Amino acid sequence: MNLCSGLSRGATCRWVLSAVMFWCGAQQGAAAPLVPGTGYRITEVGDDFEEEDWKFETHFPKSSTNLDGESRLPIGESTNGRIYESSYRGEPDVVKRVATPPGGLPGSQGALLMRSLYTGIPGVPTREFQQDDLFVNVSTRLGAPLSPAQSPSIVVRVFFPPFDQWEQRTGSSFAVRADLEATSHRDTGRFFRRQMSKVESYWPGLFVQFNCKRDGRDHDSAMLLIRADEMGHDVPGPEITQTGWWTLGMSFTPDGMVHYYASPGVDRLTPADHLGSYTPYGFRTQKFSSFFFNIVNRNDGRTWSTEWVIDDPALYVLHR
Repeated sequence: MNLCSGLSRGATCRWVLSAVMFWCGAQQGAAAPLVPGTGYRITEVGDDFEEEDWKFETHFPKSSTNLDGESRLPIGESTNGRIYESSYRGEPDVVKRVATPPGGLPGSQGALLMRSLYTGIPGVPTREFQQDDLFVNVSTRLGAPLSPAQSPSIVVRVFFPPFDQWEQRTGSSFAVRADLEATSHRDTGRFFRRQMSKVESYWPGLFVQFNCKRDGRDHDSAMLLIRADEMGHDVPGPEITQTGWWTLGMSFTPDGMVHYYASPGVDRLTPADHLGSYTPYGFRTQKFSSFFFNIVNRNDGRTWSTEWVIDDPALYVLHR
């Protein structure tokens, strides 16, 4: 896979610079990238959506704590307790089991569809990009978050519909993200300096951006964006010209780095699918709490988001 195909000259330069930054980190003793899906699958976490009576119980109006401080409990949750609404941004307007689109995992009969109209405050269009979140239950089902010493990783299959079925605007449409914690340190005081520590939550991930020909481009396409590099900037990933099923993954190693992988199809990820490795925002991971999916639209009260279908979100650890 040519990771720089379809990128502008500036984007290619940023990609090369990020690769150099990663190479320099590797020379200083950083752990080798870990292919997501390596090790032991944690069967208590994730879902294959094969139960015909699988159901997600919504509790509208949804949460929008990020915008107006309203969590509007109780949250929405699947009846099997494996998938739940974010109390920060709120659940997608549509969460339902559907027949697996063609070309999916062998034997799969069910997958999960997500779609939203109001991604901000319920019933209040803003005409600005907003997001809904749907979480995979990790910490509650396991009793505690995971440590990067266990080298956790996540894998999910995502169905990219034909481009004429996407929300017709340029911008982010979907993301796979992780819920992580790290400790930041800074010096304070002008005359008697001391170091202050603070626990930081952060949410790196792989975003899918649609580049719409209606916005003056030669053709419809999409690309992956890696969030984020050491400075907090999104890093351009590969252009997506092949729709259908893709496999996306992230891994978290004891050195605190996050490793990003993607490949067309539903086969297991391999070292060749590595997109990059970073310490997002300069943070080194100390705790892995969960992973989740973003649904993004323009929140104008009229335009639905793209329909996104996922299958078999899974959690692995290298060390139990």
